[in-house]
Amino acid sequence: MRARKFFWFFSLVVSLIFLNLSQGWTQPKSGGNAPVITHSFAIEKGRYGDVLKIFIEADDLDGDMLRIATVAYRNGSPRHPTDWVYLKPQFQRHFIGYLQWNTFGSRGERIREWTEITLGVSVFDKAGNESNEVLFPFQFVSEVVRNPKPPAPFNEGNIPRLGYININVGGGSESEGH
Repeated sequence: MRARKFFWFFSLVVSLIFLNLSQGWTQPKSGGNAPVITHSFAIEKGRYGDVLKIFIEADDLDGDMLRIATVAYRNGSPRHPTDWVYLKPQFQRHFIGYLQWNTFGSRGERIREWTEITLGVSVFDKAGNESNEVLFPFQFVSEVVRNPKPPAPFNEGNIPRLGYININVGGGSESEGH
């Protein structure tokens, strides 16, 4: 009877040790802290062909931010592949900057007035942890829209361009604005 209790107790301890060790092997090497987008700004209306700036600021406690993901949503679902902008080494812990989106298509197509697109932007670190997603609704209009000055912290000094958004929303049946 004592041997049976000892065997049960010993098996339980060995199982707990093995379980604890195996969980440690599956943890991300970076510590698991996801980046955080702390501030963001973009205008909400513009003409097809305008060059837009999507301003973002992000922090990562681990200092291993790798890339920015941009997804274009139309009618609530993604219609275009995710576009990636890789960050320079100096932006891996903290960055403040903008993504440039040239809204015109490369094939000369047009987009109907009042077409609405929402850009979703998030940041990934080297371990694959994703930040919060920030959504930027945008509507294509025909009138000239005056761009307001961006709010703080994007109005201070020289804000660097982080990269280009390479999403072509024009052409085909997708430009019909359904």
